Amino acid sequence: MTLTLNLTPELEQYLKQKAEQQGLSVEAYALQLLTEQILVAKKQAKAVNLLQSWLEEEDIQEQKETGEYLIQSLDEDRLSHRKLFPVEMKGVSW
Repeated sequence: MTLTLNLTPELEQYLKQKAEQQGLSVEAYALQLLTEQILVAKKQAKAVNLLQSWLEEEDIQEQKETGEYLIQSLDEDRLSHRKLFPVEMKGVSW
C-alpha cells in the first residue's frame, strides 16, 4: 500500500535526522516507527483484555481467598516485625 503524508517541515527534518542516524531511508524509518507502534498497541490491547477477563470472572470467593493468602504471605515474609496489612486497618486502608 502506498501512503502519502503531508508533514510539517519540523517533523520532516526530525524524521530525516533520525533516519540518517539509523542508516535508513526516511521511508524505511517511518515504516519501522509505525510497525513498532502497532506492536506496542497490540501488546497493550492483549494485556487490557486479560485484565478485563480477570475482572469479569465471577468467582468472588476464590478472589477473596487469594487476596487473603497474598496478604498473609506478604506479612509473614518481612524483615520487620511490623505488618504491611495490620488487621485493625482492614477496611480502612486496604
